[in-house]
Amino acid sequence: MYSNTKYLVILLGPTGVGKSAAALHLAKRFGGEIISCDSMQVYRGFDIGTDKPTPAMRRSVPHHLLDTAEPSVQFTAADFVREALAAIRLIRRRGRLPFIVGGSGLYLKALLSGLFPGPGRSPKVREKLERRAREQGLEVLRKELEEVDPVYASLVGQLDRIRIIRALEVFHQTGKPISEHFLRTKPKLKGFHLIKIGLKLRREELYRRIEERVDRMFSLGLVDEVRSLLSRGVEETSPPFRALGYKHVLKHLKGEISIDVALSLTKRDTRRFAKRQMTWFKKMEGIHWFEADEPALLENFLEAQLAG
Repeated sequence: MYSNTKYLVILLGPTGVGKSAAALHLAKRFGGEIISCDSMQVYRGFDIGTDKPTPAMRRSVPHHLLDTAEPSVQFTAADFVREALAAIRLIRRRGRLPFIVGGSGLYLKALLSGLFPGPGRSPKVREKLERRAREQGLEVLRKELEEVDPVYASLVGQLDRIRIIRALEVFHQTGKPISEHFLRTKPKLKGFHLIKIGLKLRREELYRRIEERVDRMFSLGLVDEVRSLLSRGVEETSPPFRALGYKHVLKHLKGEISIDVALSLTKRDTRRFAKRQMTWFKKMEGIHWFEADEPALLENFLEAQLAG
């Protein structure tokens, strides 16, 4: 149906807004397949805490970039771009419509704008930064990043050790913030007609849904999921354990905090994360915003775009 037209639908928005359900509905309606743009749903075994699409959802519409990485491996923006482009080509060969769905601002930026032509790794600089993180605490490096590159700092989590250190490594090597390097990138989607759709909700409603979602994750067995992952040999330092929810469950299992505190902190962190996501997405150009509870308007808009 879409093999001769290079359409690419991008559905974005903050966590908890309802992207997965909306994408499933639209993909069914328009003959599409979904490519996950979530930095944590790529990891095998991390299902409940990442709110991964259910097996039933994945049977009804093909999904890509789920369960593609082992927990011990750092799945990077470059990995995402490579695999997303391969999935787009596959979907188009089938004559179907590709949907990029998720809330990872860094992954979206890498796909839409390209990967920056920055320097490679410097073992000497990296070891110095790693030593500072061990001796002074990661929050000291985080504060430095906020001072030298507030734009990029707004995109990474407070405890995202890998990206914080990498950004400072680039800055110390080049004297320029990593966000400036991104400005010199070359886009990978040349020739595509991009349809960017953003989902939003009133803050009170979004926060209510976030809290319900976190309650659901814990009731579905998030603690047991973490316990099972640890018993299978997944290290606490594995990248997906940085995801919202998992870090507080780890503290609970080590006896550092109660289950109620873990639940409360997960809700707080998720609300803060959603706020950062919206701040980032509002800076992106060409997004058509819709209320998440207006599916008819969303469907009519996409139908008109594809008809044009």
